[in-house]
Amino acid sequence: MGLKQDLLDAKVEALKLAGAPEPIPTEALELQIELETEALMKFLTTCQFRITGLAAPVVLEDFKIPPQQGDVLSSVTSTGIGNAGAPVTSNVVNGTNGLLTKNIDVDKVGGVTGLLESTGYAFIGGDPDSQGGFDVSDQDGVRDFTSVELFREDIEDLL
Repeated sequence: MGLKQDLLDAKVEALKLAGAPEPIPTEALELQIELETEALMKFLTTCQFRITGLAAPVVLEDFKIPPQQGDVLSSVTSTGIGNAGAPVTSNVVNGTNGLLTKNIDVDKVGGVTGLLESTGYAFIGGDPDSQGGFDVSDQDGVRDFTSVELFREDIEDLL
């Protein structure tokens, strides 16, 4: 039906119940409904709605890690060519901070050291604990995992 027709039908039914003679002229009612609909639209577009539940994907655009030190453990072996040209294998002894990583510079379009691939999630309300707990890739998921509420105390001055 629609809001305007539903309001018109409600007013006509109320007038019939009140004993108004039929047929009930609707021209004045239609003008009243038009004005009421505009008032409702103004009211709803003036209200402040609050997001009370949200599960949404997060896109990370840049991700950089400064140089990192690491330990080379004694179980690591090194191979090379000895004096006589023969292969030589030896253990690294007491390797501490013997490794410095290169800068890691990635972003969503491909940084110096590669393309960023990462995931995350954002939420308002209860933490879903992991992005495996929700799926907002389609309209049903958006409806299931996103909500917006209008709190009466936020609109008392508008009533």
